[in-house]
Amino acid sequence: MSTVTGIERRVVDTDRGKVRGIAEGEAFSFRGIPYAASPVRELRFAPARPHPGWTDVRDAAQAGPSVPQAASRLERVQGRRVPDWNEDGSLTVNVFTPRSALQDGVVRPVLVWWHGGGFTSGSGGWDWYDGARLAALGDIVVVTANYRVGPLGYLYLPEIGAANLGCQDQAAVLRWVRDNIASFGGDPRAVTVGGQSAGAYSSLMLALDPATNASITQVLLESGPFGLAPQDQHQATANAAAFLRLLDIPDSTDYGKALRALPAGQLVDAYGRLAAQLAAPGNTAPPMYPVLGAPGMPRTRQQALTEGYLEGMPLLIGTTRDETTAFFAFDPRIQNLTPDTAVQVLTAQLGPQAAKDVYERHAARLPQATPAQIFIAVQTEGLFRDGSLEIADHHAAEGNTTYVYQFDYGSADDPYALGATHCAELPFLFNTFDAYPDSPILAGADACDAQRALGREFATAVAEFVATGSCSGWPPYASAAATRIRHFG
Repeated sequence: MSTVTGIERRVVDTDRGKVRGIAEGEAFSFRGIPYAASPVRELRFAPARPHPGWTDVRDAAQAGPSVPQAASRLERVQGRRVPDWNEDGSLTVNVFTPRSALQDGVVRPVLVWWHGGGFTSGSGGWDWYDGARLAALGDIVVVTANYRVGPLGYLYLPEIGAANLGCQDQAAVLRWVRDNIASFGGDPRAVTVGGQSAGAYSSLMLALDPATNASITQVLLESGPFGLAPQDQHQATANAAAFLRLLDIPDSTDYGKALRALPAGQLVDAYGRLAAQLAAPGNTAPPMYPVLGAPGMPRTRQQALTEGYLEGMPLLIGTTRDETTAFFAFDPRIQNLTPDTAVQVLTAQLGPQAAKDVYERHAARLPQATPAQIFIAVQTEGLFRDGSLEIADHHAAEGNTTYVYQFDYGSADDPYALGATHCAELPFLFNTFDAYPDSPILAGADACDAQRALGREFATAVAEFVATGSCSGWPPYASAAATRIRHFG
């Protein structure tokens, strides 16, 4: 341990070299540690390869760059971010560990947490997901990480090695944790995988994949879009072909050579144009996301659950009350819906009779709601809540420890009627309220004290689950038992 200009530092060994972290409150933070070689030049569109390592002590005070990406479509909800991506050096992990974990020799349970962003944006190094306070609160080790997103992570061109590369990055992170986390005071035999949105989707895939299942002991799923079916290979191939056309890459070309020669920004721009081409009212699916039958997703969620791959793993799963306001509150195509046009939009997703039935059922339940509000309620249940409860019902019915929550807190000052929207629980989990200065989810006169008290309650419950596999004072979920869903806020 050393102190430089008043900052306490700690050096830790990894399998690739030593890293120097810094003390922040009651935790040590080690940021920007490479878990794989930079995915550049010949390694672009290749599975993660081992990092060559370093000889000097590597400074780990700052997070590494994000992977290449465009701005998030949820910026108006979470707040804007200054672009910080760089393909070189982007595959990194961040480790947050209690001070005492580096002193007493007792290993702590580990939370490996994946960011969301629709498989298109996000970074484990952003201050939104700083794990230092959560690690100190729960006496656990928190790991966040980058994984490739957008075309660099989910372009489906298996002939050049591109197939669910983002999933393969996540598997590489779990291998890094297995080999290195003990040096940071973590227990590689007590690993919870968790995340929010696309990160929850990823966590469940990792737990259900035979290639990664054995390294996981518990699962935390926040606002997973489990109503989104995995992309089938036919659609993924069609979207890849459309992407190549947008880049003016001819059919007869060596695709790998051509794609590796282009600037990463050009690939990101073309992906944005593809998203615009495929956009339709009410459709939240990105152009590229995990493909069924490719590495990381060998079978459907339903098949894997039936075959018992989640058996024996404690599960904590939940949603926010008003998930899809984040996607539709600012979309005039949705806000201007009439009953007839709302049913038409739903018909494209569900078929005519199912669309009519589900709209009428929600309209009867919400007699004062506008067509837009009814549509949003339908989408919240269909994309997020129904799938989460289906997973919980199956897991609990098989006798597994299962906890279900709903996050209900909405800002007092809510001009966009977001309510408890998608991402609303994140600042509460990580106690990173100051990282959301422009976000409407934290606006209003009741900020600070009430929010921080709710944050302590929510984060304590999550940390206790990571540490023990249970939540005290909160009865485990039983199939279809609404009274056993814990409400926060």
